[in-house]
Amino acid sequence: MAKRLIPTLNRVLVEKIVPPSKTTAGILLPEKSSKLNSGKVVAVGPGLRDKAGNNIPVAVKEGDTVLLPEYGGTQVKLGEKEYHLYRDEDILGTLHE
Repeated sequence: MAKRLIPTLNRVLVEKIVPPSKTTAGILLPEKSSKLNSGKVVAVGPGLRDKAGNNIPVAVKEGDTVLLPEYGGTQVKLGEKEYHLYRDEDILGTLHE
């Protein structure tokens, strides 16, 4: 079984961030009060090549927190963890604090 998945071309492997369903005091939070649909970039492919053969790098890097579309991506299960593969152009943006 694969220990690490390295995406090809302009694909990005993302682990979705699941917001807590309870507060620290134990109050259950409604499902719609959750944060944005976001995730942490786990791995990045090398990028695409243009017609001249030059490499076009991916816009995000490992460790970035990104805003994801509501639908799309390919679900991948490695061991017990679930990840999603997105194309670089499908990622909506990066989130900063």
